[in-house]
Amino acid sequence: MSTVTIVLLVILAVLIVALVALYFVGKKAQKKQEEQQAQIDAAKQTVSMLIIDKKRMKIKESGLPQMVIDQTPKLLRGSKMPIVKAKIGPQIMTLVCDEKIFDIVPVKKEVKATVSGIYITGVKGIRGSLPVPEKKKKGRFRQALERAQEKAGAKPVK
Repeated sequence: MSTVTIVLLVILAVLIVALVALYFVGKKAQKKQEEQQAQIDAAKQTVSMLIIDKKRMKIKESGLPQMVIDQTPKLLRGSKMPIVKAKIGPQIMTLVCDEKIFDIVPVKKEVKATVSGIYITGVKGIRGSLPVPEKKKKGRFRQALERAQEKAGAKPVK
């Protein structure tokens, strides 16, 4: 066998081993995430609160309790998280918001929120409906891609 064939077979074997390893790691991570979601659902409560402020900020700068900061993985301490300051009853609290609903959380309005510990998982408006977040402008590449797909008769990617 030539050296090129041997090198290609070794590379193929390494790729197959990497794919198998990623499959099992992904399956384990998915199972862990489902367990965490079940715990969040078990501990959720509906609370009326006044949203004072919302920002994406680093967890060290967020004003969360030191115990929460210590429990977060070191890789996440530098990344920005959706943080909401809210007045719940007479108390002003700093809460972490779910990434999916962060854009629809209104500032300086009273809402009914589903809270699990310090984690906001859902928001509903008390007086009227919540404002619909504005859609982001599409870039030139995305616009050109959609036009090309329209001409070709394909379904647009969203």
